[in-house]
Amino acid sequence: MSTEVSRRKVLAAGAALAGSAALTVGAEGTAVAATAPSGTGEERPKAKPTIVLVHGGYADSSCWNATIRKLQAKGYTTVCGSNPLRGIPTDAPYIASLLDSISGPVVLVAHSMGGTVITNAADGKANVTALVYIAAFVPDVGETQGDLIGKFPGSEVLPVSVPVPYTKADGTTGTDLYLSKDGQAAFAADISAADFRVLQATQRPFDADSFTYPTTAAAWKTIPAWGLVAGQDKAIPPACERWMYSRANARKVVEVPSSSHVVMLSHPRIVADLIEDAVQATC
Repeated sequence: MSTEVSRRKVLAAGAALAGSAALTVGAEGTAVAATAPSGTGEERPKAKPTIVLVHGGYADSSCWNATIRKLQAKGYTTVCGSNPLRGIPTDAPYIASLLDSISGPVVLVAHSMGGTVITNAADGKANVTALVYIAAFVPDVGETQGDLIGKFPGSEVLPVSVPVPYTKADGTTGTDLYLSKDGQAAFAADISAADFRVLQATQRPFDADSFTYPTTAAAWKTIPAWGLVAGQDKAIPPACERWMYSRANARKVVEVPSSSHVVMLSHPRIVADLIEDAVQATC
């Protein structure tokens, strides 16, 4: 075989191999790094976690919209858990089942009463890498939300809560609490009056018994926590938030001095940045 013929065969084989590699890249996109030869220094990019956000009382999943837009702009997959607001025995298993449906790492975020829910729901969930509490309850085992909200002075939401009886599935009567039209100063003082009217009209009430159920697990004892203090919070007193985050050994606590309880509405960038801090530290 002549030298020229051999050279042509080598070049043809190389071109075929390169073409095969190009097809692989086209089909797999960013997965190229995973097929790089060892020793090249290239590594598989870390998979971004799913960020699961859980709302509290007097709210629904839409309260996270502004924060979600900022997270999605950075490429994060986001899921809003629709919290039933019936109390720990209902809410925690519901959110736990949502966590079980997600493959890969999860950063779990909660506002207000949602903090109690994730504290119970995340217990034993190996895929949850961080808990982020946004002006939220962080109870310990045996504590109730009633215990915590009365631990420090300053909560003003009870006088602007409207009790409404409802019939439960078993035929007994429960009591839902709605935020009244006069509740802006106590709950959402730093958003516009027009935005508050929408929030108040679309709210999900919570069962008054939610404040009486004792916490059965404390996921923050095994999962790292982050916390945000709303400095002008008149739902959960700021002093209570600071105390709970300190007890949970939060890795980072951010305080927004001017914020009302609904900090995710009035300061979504700060909320999103804290969530991303938890992502970068644990994923």
